[in-house]
Amino acid sequence: MGRKSAKIATKKGAADKARGQVYGRALKDVFKASKGGGPELSTNFLLKVSVERCKKLNVPKDLIEKAIKKGQGSDGVGYEDITYEGYAQGGVAIFIEASTNNVARTVANVRSYFKKCNGSLGVTGSLEFVFERKAIFTIPPIGVDEDNFTLHMIDAGAEDVELVDEFFEVSGAMESFGSIQEKLQEINIIPEEASLVRLPISLKDADDETVDQVERLIDMLEADDDVVTVYHNLE
Repeated sequence: MGRKSAKIATKKGAADKARGQVYGRALKDVFKASKGGGPELSTNFLLKVSVERCKKLNVPKDLIEKAIKKGQGSDGVGYEDITYEGYAQGGVAIFIEASTNNVARTVANVRSYFKKCNGSLGVTGSLEFVFERKAIFTIPPIGVDEDNFTLHMIDAGAEDVELVDEFFEVSGAMESFGSIQEKLQEINIIPEEASLVRLPISLKDADDETVDQVERLIDMLEADDDVVTVYHNLE
């Protein structure tokens, strides 16, 4: 292989890896939505949202269908939701949401990732006062009247509506998720994303070496098939 061909192959490999990571994150949302609310898009709002996002990202249809079936346990193996809490290098808090059919395998993998990156896995509840749960909805602005939309969202229990990177971001308390979801359905708006997230109450500053180790840990965790979402408080 010539030098030019080698460069093209390297670039293609990097592009394929990046595409795979994007697909992986989107498909985990499909799996999570299917597991939590059933396989039908007509009755599972979050599944509809996550599938529409996959389509916009050009995720292959067979992968989407596989993620839905996996969420339903159609392969005969049940999946258990589990969380892990720990600290990366420099005291950066890491909160992990996973879904697994083999808890022993998952905890062993997660512990090994922390160890490789100079971190340590903690006990459940150790990050209770580091993160808070929030309902977050990302809305495409096309055809949306900002004033009317804001009034609808406040009426549904939203705490804030702001324009972020050309999208409306609606946020509220965890308990408002259902009412905001129902209001969006009522006014025929499908969000780009809809989820309950864990937001850090305070952020942790870190030097370059620590940032590299934390990012390495996050990459390893997110590459694990059992890990659904990773949160951190790195500034």
